[in-house]
Amino acid sequence: MNLRNSYPYAVSIIVVSYNTRDLLRDCLKSLLAECARLPHGQTAEVLVVDNASADGSPDMVAREFSNSPIPVRLIRGDVNLGFGAANNLALNKAQGQYPVLLNSDAFFHPNSLHRAIEHMNANPSVGVGGARQISRDGSRQPSSRSFHTIWGTALILTGLADTYPQSRIFGAPDRKWADPLQPVETDWVPGSFLVLRREALLKSGLFDPAFFFYFEEVDLCRRIRAAGFRVFYWPDIVVTHIGGESTRQLPSLDLSEYGHQAVLWRMRSTLLYYRKHHGPKARLAYWLELALYKLRLLRNLRSPNPARRARYEEAKLLSRLMHQAWRETNGGRISPPQPW
Repeated sequence: MNLRNSYPYAVSIIVVSYNTRDLLRDCLKSLLAECARLPHGQTAEVLVVDNASADGSPDMVAREFSNSPIPVRLIRGDVNLGFGAANNLALNKAQGQYPVLLNSDAFFHPNSLHRAIEHMNANPSVGVGGARQISRDGSRQPSSRSFHTIWGTALILTGLADTYPQSRIFGAPDRKWADPLQPVETDWVPGSFLVLRREALLKSGLFDPAFFFYFEEVDLCRRIRAAGFRVFYWPDIVVTHIGGESTRQLPSLDLSEYGHQAVLWRMRSTLLYYRKHHGPKARLAYWLELALYKLRLLRNLRSPNPARRARYEEAKLLSRLMHQAWRETNGGRISPPQPW
């Protein structure tokens, strides 16, 4: 990335897509309508990075959006680069003053993009800004979050964080006790929407490509804060995020092949993150998960109840996947060959 005295656009909105053709179409239509609401003088471009989709997504973008009055630039990937590396590709090509990252399953509420620009203009010490994210049914999604710790990971994996969300102790990882209508400086904000400052990225670096999926934005926010910039949550920027329910950092109950893959990705990234930022605590994170799965195994070992037998089989699978993640990352020291 580089800095200029002036930019052709106020914002560059980057959308990374992988086999989300129909959602991507809806996202782009909504996004272009939001760009059209920008006041005079605030211009925008859209960059779509396709991660080697097999569902015709890139052809759809080229066919349906190439003549848009707001420029839509398509970047076709030969392989699935993952979230961070794909965004890096677009960040290096973006010509807007503020890069804005938006998931293909995320949709701005009216005038939120303008508010994001205004907040960044008014707060030069902020390197990353986040939005109030909600589900399709209007329910709240975690949007202002705390950095991962062994204690916080234990709260999530045991379910205590969800059982006591209003507790400042047990609800600490997702800060569910906080008033969602109050702006606040925070540790990190979800990557389904981010507004970024170029100066911060120049000091911190872009996304670490070692994280193929999960923890990319956590790592980036941590490095941007270390570079002297702030991370802020602004509740008047509102985004409906359809996929938020499925991207929590929780072991999946889905025993399908895709469920296995997603859980393994999460475990690999957990170990990579802890090793990078907490050194030997990566082993503690590994032991913690294995201990919790072992307890679940023992609790359900001899039960004839079908539901408890299913929990036994799930715990056995999760233990196996965690051992696999440890081996494949060498205890969080290396990222396995990509794409994962």
